[in-house]
Amino acid sequence: MNAQLLLRRSALVLGVAGLFAGGAYAQSPDPTAQQQDIHNDKKDIRQDKQDLAKDRAERNADQRDINGDRRDLNKDRVDRNQDQRDVNKDKRDLRKDDAKYGVNSAQAQADRKDLHADRVDRNKDQRDINKDKSNLTADRKDRNQDQRDINKDKRDLHKDRKDLRKDRKGN
Repeated sequence: MNAQLLLRRSALVLGVAGLFAGGAYAQSPDPTAQQQDIHNDKKDIRQDKQDLAKDRAERNADQRDINGDRRDLNKDRVDRNQDQRDVNKDKRDLRKDDAKYGVNSAQAQADRKDLHADRVDRNKDQRDINKDKSNLTADRKDRNQDQRDINKDKRDLHKDRKDLRKDRKGN
């Protein structure tokens, strides 16, 4: 009877152990789902790297545009300042010629014509300056947005790498 009791207990213990093992197996994550997560994380990482590279290229192009606009703005300011000096000189000449030769003299009329041409040039340069300022502002706005995109892509890349490590550990 002792052997029979031992066999019954052994069968009972094996049955209970089998139930526990089956329950543990049912609760363990599906290895195919884990592999799918790893695959998706790697795909997300590749996409984030591509997005990051594109955003960096756009930011660099915007920075080059900013540099060009600043050069144009400085050149236009130099031109405008020279034109203003010409206007001031023509006004002095006009006053001298008005006093020396009279208001309707040929010299005074020529000075008025020069003064008008210099004012037209100065005003054109000022319009160019205003246009360059607005372009510069727009390019800075684009560059800053690209930098924000870069920062977001870096955060996404970090999160995806973290998910990949977690999935590889099986947690």
